[in-house]
Amino acid sequence: MPDTTVSRPTRDRWFTIGTTQAAGTMIAIDPPILFSFVAYLLVVLVVGIVAWRRTRNLKDYILGGRRLGRWVTALSAQASDMSGWLLLGLPGYAYVAGMESAWLLSGLLVGTYLNWRFTAERLRQATEHYGDALTLPDYLERRFGDRGVLRLVSALFILVFFTFYTSSGLVAGGRLFEQVFGLPYLAAITAGGLTVVIYTFFGGFLAVSWTDLIQGLLMFLALVVVALFALVAVGGIEPMAADIAVRNPALLDPFTDVAGDPLGGIAIASLLGWGLGYFGQPHVLARFMAARSPAAIPASRRIAMVWVSVALVAGTVVGLTGITLVDPPLEGADSEKVFMVLATLLLHPVIAGICLSGILAAVMSTADSQLLVASSAVSEDLYKGLFRRHAGETELLWIGRLAVVVIACLSFLLAADPDSKVLDLVAYAWAGFGAAFGPVILLSLYWPAMSRAGALAGVITGGLTVIIWKQLEGGVFDLYEIVPGVIAAGVAVVIASLVWPARAPTDVVSG
Repeated sequence: MPDTTVSRPTRDRWFTIGTTQAAGTMIAIDPPILFSFVAYLLVVLVVGIVAWRRTRNLKDYILGGRRLGRWVTALSAQASDMSGWLLLGLPGYAYVAGMESAWLLSGLLVGTYLNWRFTAERLRQATEHYGDALTLPDYLERRFGDRGVLRLVSALFILVFFTFYTSSGLVAGGRLFEQVFGLPYLAAITAGGLTVVIYTFFGGFLAVSWTDLIQGLLMFLALVVVALFALVAVGGIEPMAADIAVRNPALLDPFTDVAGDPLGGIAIASLLGWGLGYFGQPHVLARFMAARSPAAIPASRRIAMVWVSVALVAGTVVGLTGITLVDPPLEGADSEKVFMVLATLLLHPVIAGICLSGILAAVMSTADSQLLVASSAVSEDLYKGLFRRHAGETELLWIGRLAVVVIACLSFLLAADPDSKVLDLVAYAWAGFGAAFGPVILLSLYWPAMSRAGALAGVITGGLTVIIWKQLEGGVFDLYEIVPGVIAAGVAVVIASLVWPARAPTDVVSG
């Protein structure tokens, strides 16, 4: 089953995950589906209004007052992490690449667990220990006694990457509205974008986290229901495998690509490398910082691992069953519609509407988190950290809300062009965050001798390595840039800390 996303050079293949592009076919609108979407959007807006009443200051707006329970912490972290790629990109990737997707799943599962195990509890303790830090740049400044440079550099990386990241969410939501309801593209991204902005603007972190709990459950339900119905429709795993073997036996071999050629070490390392990104994602780490207490982290970890394990497997099953059930086959960018096609093909319209709402939930759960983290970089890290250190809580709260609107407008401008190449940049935003912040955060939590110079060198080296590596092609440069980015950042932290050591080792919080 030829597809341009699989026949490209190794590196470029991974970057189609999470994208949603215009397709030549459209799912017929059905009143029950419309009702499900409207009901979901109303629930989201009501949550935003309730959270508005409980948001009293900047700490509430950025971290929800550090009072998230174990379930909200777990599902909010995973929902904001996975985004629309879980219901669109992952099934589409499994649909065209088959069992090659097992490497991606392995990397994501291992990365998720290690992040919860080695980062979550210590980061929660450390950000409170160092003067109740509210953001990652705020934590780094306090941890290393920086006078603003480290905070400024970190905040700028966050703003740049998240502006593009958020635009991808608007594009994905727009494509969903465009395909399901036949809305013009600009009207579609406007509708989805306004919903995200309104409840993020009013409710802040509490609204985002509470809706992420709802969205996480909805995403989980949607994937499991469609996967189970699809398995029943094909007669089970063995008949599905037999049918795939007839169509293309290479799809059943995780060590070959769709053409039957050996996958190679660079390709496998690129897929596994996605797991390295977790340690530096600000929107995921913010959930750890907002947990009610460090003692609740282990329970949240168990909940999160069950959620992500089942969700990733179900998403892969949807793609594999689609190979057998979808006729005529989906080609090119249409492959990412396999979840939508199976939902409308196999389910009652009411249930299908709920499952399709899960796509919108996935898109919104990440876009709102990214908007909030980016707005906190403006209000807490740039405005207060550099310009008005004595700004009042109410002033900072409204600066944060204004930043949500401004960043959303910039993201909308990027998303407004259907042919924009913003998705290429979004693809390595995950790598950019993982390389710029991952090694720095981990070493800051475990290495007392790490210095301010080491942290600054790690952030700059990791981010720039990803950007530069992406521009190079051929041979080793086909390796996903997060791998060299993380390695370079880690080495930079160690060397700079040894050459320009801290005046005295800083205590690290034990976990």
